[in-house]
Amino acid sequence: WGALDDGHIRAYSAACFRKGLSARSLQRRLSAARTFYRYLMRENHVSKNPVASVSAPKSKKRLPGNLDADRMARLLDIKGEGPLVARDRAILELLYSSGLRLAELTGLNLGDVDRGDATVAVTGKGGKDRIIPVGRYAIDAVDGWLKERPALAADDENALFVSNRGTRISPRSVQARVDHWARKQGIDTRVYPHLLRHSFATHLLESSHDLRGVQELLGHTNISTTQVYTHLDFQHLAQIYDQTHPRARAKNKT
Repeated sequence: WGALDDGHIRAYSAACFRKGLSARSLQRRLSAARTFYRYLMRENHVSKNPVASVSAPKSKKRLPGNLDADRMARLLDIKGEGPLVARDRAILELLYSSGLRLAELTGLNLGDVDRGDATVAVTGKGGKDRIIPVGRYAIDAVDGWLKERPALAADDENALFVSNRGTRISPRSVQARVDHWARKQGIDTRVYPHLLRHSFATHLLESSHDLRGVQELLGHTNISTTQVYTHLDFQHLAQIYDQTHPRARAKNKT
């Protein structure tokens, strides 16, 4: 083990990559080797860790999925009456209207939605508070839910959204309800709460092109986290270009 140096590790890494091993798999292999050498050093079998200075190629970032405006409108067009329907309608509208994280939504208390100012106060990652605008449809849906809420909520429960047991709704329950309505509304893709957040960011950026503004609304600490949505926007623009520009594609040869 002591005969290996960082040159050997780099050559091994390059050979694996050339053979088609994914960057993610190579990262795991190097991580395992790095940990093994830390053990060897701790046991005094080697004096250095040749893997410490070797990095794997960066993995391709997975672009977040999103629903287009038409499918989002179909998802939110929930019919029916009763406390559970009113609650689910308000949950879906608020997730999309304000781009909330799942934990932010389930953590909301009564009074966090200011219906007069059309804003919602949330506590995000790291305990950071922020105020986010709420759209008219979401405000109306929350109003509808608050009228029905006493039929479900326990007397001393302060949570905005409750389960049919009367206590604060769990993240798992919200995930199940979002999936239920997606299937019921005939959405042809898997829908989950974070997909509504992705859709919120994508649609807002497509319309405003204000990356900093979207960053603030999403509660991202770093702008690089928000920049992934610019790739989605560029893909949309590139598709339009390919379909409409007279010199975008070569003419078919006859």
